[in-house]
Amino acid sequence: MTSHSGRWTLEDRLEQGLRELPFDVPPGTASLAVELSFEGGVIDLGCQGPSGFRGWSGGARRSFTVAADWATPGYLPGELEPGIWHVWLGLHRIPPGGVPYEVTVTTSAVAAPEPAAPPPPPRPPRPPRRDLPAPAGMRWLAGDLHSHTVHSDGTLTVHELACLAVSRGLDFLAVTDHNTVSHHPVLPAAAAHAGIVLLPGQEVTTDLGHANVFGDTGWIDFRRPSTDWVAAAAERGGLLSINHPLSGDCAWRRFLPEKDRTPFVEIWHSSWWDRTWGAPLAWTDLWLPGGAIPLGGSDFHDPAQHKTLGEPTTWVLADEGDVLGALAAGRTSVSADPGAPVLLRVEDDLIAVGADGTVLVRPDGRRLAVRGDRVRIPADGPGMHRLESAANEVIALCG
Repeated sequence: MTSHSGRWTLEDRLEQGLRELPFDVPPGTASLAVELSFEGGVIDLGCQGPSGFRGWSGGARRSFTVAADWATPGYLPGELEPGIWHVWLGLHRIPPGGVPYEVTVTTSAVAAPEPAAPPPPPRPPRPPRRDLPAPAGMRWLAGDLHSHTVHSDGTLTVHELACLAVSRGLDFLAVTDHNTVSHHPVLPAAAAHAGIVLLPGQEVTTDLGHANVFGDTGWIDFRRPSTDWVAAAAERGGLLSINHPLSGDCAWRRFLPEKDRTPFVEIWHSSWWDRTWGAPLAWTDLWLPGGAIPLGGSDFHDPAQHKTLGEPTTWVLADEGDVLGALAAGRTSVSADPGAPVLLRVEDDLIAVGADGTVLVRPDGRRLAVRGDRVRIPADGPGMHRLESAANEVIALCG
């Protein structure tokens, strides 16, 4: 057994926000268990082995187990390599008086028993799909690009989340747990069970901003500069988006040179509750003038919260269900929910569906009243278009 204890101070957090506490794993170890206790503040928890990342649970847990065949959600099962491992402690919130803490690590030559997993819920009925105009061989798919499970700070299993998404009428869902990829191996079975496309993702999470990485990229190191996140995602066939750039203390404040800026921005997030507030649009114009690709995500964690899957809904124009390819091509639209008015780009035209009485706003600011339930309008060039109400509330976005 290895123990570390002491008191973290505000000065400790300012000097180095992530601390690595070493412990030894002897040959023949079958499982290890870590317990963290502290009083006051918020301390995040994670783990690294000699070969690299083994898990992260942030502030959602105070204990975890890693074994060869299973691990606590958020952590990666597998061989426990002998050598020096590290417990990660993120000093997320340390009050002026400090935070007393203790970390205990117990290794065992006997594998810890795996807790029984809950059975997946029955596959729910799916609401009828909307009939939306699309080129031959392609289809508009409804989805949500930001969600969490028990693998970080969510309350639902991957299977439960997938079934909830289907009941909401979604065709795809990005599962983006914080700073981990432990949920990725579960996605195929949950997708097949529920009848939905589950896009592998992770929310790279720091005090100064969050970014979603979409695709089977492997773990992205949140400790590295943001330029490394962008490069790693691209090299591994994934995409990176800036999450909720204006959203309380998790707004985007990290540096990215203009040449490295991703065009994908989660403009429409559940924190944009008053869509007459134009700051998210203004931020996006400054971030990448004329070139941003709008995305939306509910940031769903728990059915008891105000956030609901599919609010907002991101639509992608996909070829044979290729959600990631559609995102990469910028074929996106965002609406308030799966049944709300939507603005679609189909070839060289914009098509407003269910949007009678709204106002089309072009990238250069020109405005046009929309009259009719399904109106086709020449796109008149690239850039993000939007629908607004007569009261200037954003109704829909189009890439």
